[in-house]
Amino acid sequence: MEKQAMCDCEVIHSDVVDKVKRGLCDKEEYIELASLFKLFGDGTRVQILHALEQHEMCVCDIASLLGLTKSAVSHQLKALKLANLVKFRREAQTVYYSLADSHVQKILDIGFEHLRE
Repeated sequence: MEKQAMCDCEVIHSDVVDKVKRGLCDKEEYIELASLFKLFGDGTRVQILHALEQHEMCVCDIASLLGLTKSAVSHQLKALKLANLVKFRREAQTVYYSLADSHVQKILDIGFEHLRE
């Protein structure tokens, strides 16, 4: 295994540090982004998102597709909805879920692209 190179310079490159510092976000934004990415840390949630990327679906359809209980799917959808990753619409007694916006689709697409390289 290759050892990672350590920086052994004695001089801090203050121009670089200052420039990068100006481009950083508030710590709160990093915490929020980390929380968002945690939702992608569950395979079932990612599978649900990938299914919804292809077509809007109701809980029963998702449960059937993934071999899960409706309760398990509802639980995951609640988390995804709270994070604004999915949206829903009601048609009579049925609730249909879909991706909240094109950003969610891009995150999935880029993730799969990265894995397949």
